[in-house]
Amino acid sequence: MDLSAIPLVDQHAHNLLRPESARDFAYPSAFTEGYAAEVVTRHVQETIFFRRSMREIAELLGCEPRLEAILEARERLGFEEVARRCFAAAGFEVILLDDGFMPDRVMPTEWHNRFAQVRRLLRVEFLAEQLIGALSSWEAFEEAFRAALHTPDPEVVGFKTIVAYRTGLAIAPPDPEAVRTAFQAMRQQAERGERIRLAHKPLNDWVVWQTLEAATHLRLPVQFHTGFGDPDLDLRWANPLHLRPLLEHPGFRRVPFVLLHASYPYTREAGYLAAVYPHVYVDLGLAIPFLSQTGMAFAVRAFLELTPISKILFSTDAHLIPELFYLGARWGRRILGEILEETVRAGDLTVTEAEDAAEAILRRNARALYAL
Repeated sequence: MDLSAIPLVDQHAHNLLRPESARDFAYPSAFTEGYAAEVVTRHVQETIFFRRSMREIAELLGCEPRLEAILEARERLGFEEVARRCFAAAGFEVILLDDGFMPDRVMPTEWHNRFAQVRRLLRVEFLAEQLIGALSSWEAFEEAFRAALHTPDPEVVGFKTIVAYRTGLAIAPPDPEAVRTAFQAMRQQAERGERIRLAHKPLNDWVVWQTLEAATHLRLPVQFHTGFGDPDLDLRWANPLHLRPLLEHPGFRRVPFVLLHASYPYTREAGYLAAVYPHVYVDLGLAIPFLSQTGMAFAVRAFLELTPISKILFSTDAHLIPELFYLGARWGRRILGEILEETVRAGDLTVTEAEDAAEAILRRNARALYAL
């Protein structure tokens, strides 16, 4: 099934690196969630994702499918031209950017508007870290954080939390005394000139709780990192099943929970949650395009086994380099088209229903969810 005519809504991605910042990163680092030197310089180049991507990027840039040739072509063409080619081939109409990832090293969010309509996702841990660094009292921090959540930038269409990375998805109701103690510990770090990193469970849980309260008031979705990621994450606590107490909480039942990255390898678990809770949605990003073709097909099949089509969202989770936007778009369309063809052959969907499902997953569901 050819889905190339459907313009994409990328419901979760990140800003591109500035050219001067890109020089600090080895190109293969964009193709792995690992960051150990041996992974980046050696092992990632032995993955199916990397080898497949080298051929596809080389075709786009007009060079041989070798890493050295691609690096030479990128240098010859320049950053702007490489980005233009990638986005032109991808065909986005809207991109939602989490611009709290390496904010001091990436291109401004508005710069990306030259390629598609761009809206923002507010990363709440980054917001909290900024305010902890600037405000010395708990009262001032609490007031400022709540105000920022309840009156966000007009370009913000949703919140994003990386609590899965920091303290896990088993989020407890905040204990006021423990939260204040955690805040004071972080303030002491700030006063010593240390890097502020929100990784104190009581305070992390409080941040998520406040985010969900604001999302309830504003009717905004909250995106949760779930499933695989870099080694900073304890995969055991990134299983979305840990979110069940929040999903059952009567105060949060109007908040759309978006489970990112196909929750891989907990893909069926995420699909089940989206099937039984009206306010849970699932996302295909990172699983597409980082997995093999078999792996990407597994993610799409696993969701379609049980998950309502209206609950499945497309994204690239592209970051660092424009090629990831291109690869995510290319494989999102291709794998979804192949699996929907399977559903037609199996008699699960008619051709018309499959075509409508593709439109829904690639753009319509996200447009409705984020009121785009």
